Amino acid sequence: MSYRKLGRDTGHRRAMLRNLVTSLLRENRIQTTESRAKEVRSIADKMITLAKRGDLAARRQALAYIYDEQVVRKLFNEIGPRYADRQGGYTRIIRVGYRRGDAAPMVILELV
Repeated sequence: MSYRKLGRDTGHRRAMLRNLVTSLLRENRIQTTESRAKEVRSIADKMITLAKRGDLAARRQALAYIYDEQVVRKLFNEIGPRYADRQGGYTRIIRVGYRRGDAAPMVILELV
């Protein structure tokens, strides 16, 4: 699925990305590191594309990835219809500087 390892083993990386995607869809914007945001962006775009399809199979695919049922409900009832006429590019990355502890580049990832 992803080509960036993000310094984690497979299970930890998958869980982290699932959590970040869930948070992004719940809150509409998150702050994270640039490399994580680039990974989350592609996954979130796929989830929104599923929501635009809107059928039962797509809903089940989303539920298999996203932890929270409320978030999937929001994805299919609010977020999917909002982007019905948009051909991709549902997220935006805004650079906000560097993290104090390790100078990692920080960004805000938000839904457009």
